[in-house]
Amino acid sequence: VNYLKDLLTWTLETIRSDDTMMSWLEERRYDWAPIVGNAVSKILEGQTVILLTDEQNGWFEDYIIHHINRPNVNRPLMPFFSFDALYPFAYTIKKDQDIDILFDMLDLSYPQGYFFWYIGKADHPKARIAFRNDESLLWVMDEEMTNSFTLRSYDELIDIKLLQLFRLFDKTLSAALFAEIDLGGQ
Repeated sequence: VNYLKDLLTWTLETIRSDDTMMSWLEERRYDWAPIVGNAVSKILEGQTVILLTDEQNGWFEDYIIHHINRPNVNRPLMPFFSFDALYPFAYTIKKDQDIDILFDMLDLSYPQGYFFWYIGKADHPKARIAFRNDESLLWVMDEEMTNSFTLRSYDELIDIKLLQLFRLFDKTLSAALFAEIDLGGQ
């Protein structure tokens, strides 16, 4: 009998069956499942993901952009875009009014909706953009925040952990797309 698994159960089984995952992920699955389940649900509803990072994590944004729609993935192309590619003048955004004008452009560009996936420190200027959108997927460094997944920038394994998290995110997206999990059961 093939039945739909709830996201939390599926996440635990996936972490345990994947040799590249480490036990730290198993411990954090309760923080992970609701946040990622919400983001994946929005993607399946047709919303666009706009990646936004601080400088320290720019490499990870490039990694995501180059891997989310790689040719050997057996699924439809997913709407993931780099914020810097959409608006290379992010450094000019200083006031709330600047963010409002940016959001007006994004609302016109993505009528099905969009949300930011921010990876970086909470005090970075780009974080303000993501924080203004209540729907953002937040992987925040060094600060506990509501509705975010917290990581430590000074963790010597941070790069490996980010890659593991992306691997789990990517697997979650595929599982949801092919109706292998129930995102409502987070």
